[in-house]
Amino acid sequence: MSKTALVTGASSGIGEETVKSLLAAGYTVYAGARRVDRMQPLAGAGARLLALDVTDDTSMTTAVKTILQEAGQIDVLVNNAGYGSYGALEDVPLDEGRRQFDVNIFGLARLIQLVLPTMRTQRSGRIVNVSSVGGKFGEPFGCWYHATKFALEGLSDSLRMELHPFGIDVVVIEPGAILTEWNSIARDGLMKYSGDGAYRDGARAHVKMMASADQGLLPSPPRVVAKTILQAVQARKPRTRYAVGGGAKILLSLRSLLSDRGFDAMMRMFERQAMKSAV
Repeated sequence: MSKTALVTGASSGIGEETVKSLLAAGYTVYAGARRVDRMQPLAGAGARLLALDVTDDTSMTTAVKTILQEAGQIDVLVNNAGYGSYGALEDVPLDEGRRQFDVNIFGLARLIQLVLPTMRTQRSGRIVNVSSVGGKFGEPFGCWYHATKFALEGLSDSLRMELHPFGIDVVVIEPGAILTEWNSIARDGLMKYSGDGAYRDGARAHVKMMASADQGLLPSPPRVVAKTILQAVQARKPRTRYAVGGGAKILLSLRSLLSDRGFDAMMRMFERQAMKSAV
């Protein structure tokens, strides 16, 4: 019997490529996202599509019930849905900060709650949480986004210990720069909230740095992350963390070596270089 996986945020990028990788490996895959129309190619490849909004409890409950009714089991949950809300903390409305947590943390946690009774009964399961290298360091104008990823790291560490007695593994994926819609959405948000006003100069410099990283040699295609997720899902004893793609390992090494102020200075240097190259 093939194993059953649920992948969130499956309409593009890392989620879409992860669905393809799991299908190729023989998994029964449920692809969940709000934009069901964009997942039609995945249906043609064999995925089962779910209209899934991780900010809507009814949507999540219905999705999990559908999987259990049709497949009778859930072996893998890949929590990939998320986005980056950028802007100076002073400028970003608290409602937007709450939405960032609703999508990146509370939706993820609720899905875990919904699949755990089945995984505990099975005495097996694998939960893969897609975090970011941004769960280990901050950057200007990314307060809300980085707060969610720091939270996800802590949540995953605690959950891993809770679930060990039940044979359920919890794995964290920490992508670096990846060629997806994420970067452009984050830049648009930053300009929306802080492109004018007191933070204008810093915000525009940071947008240029982000655009430079997105267009340079650094970003990796999302299939690189999908390949790592498949590796984590199939490993008999998976690592607790996988740093992958787009300078992830280099950035995490630098963060561990540099002092807080030293890392801050490095980020400012990146911004200055991006501004010069844009002139």
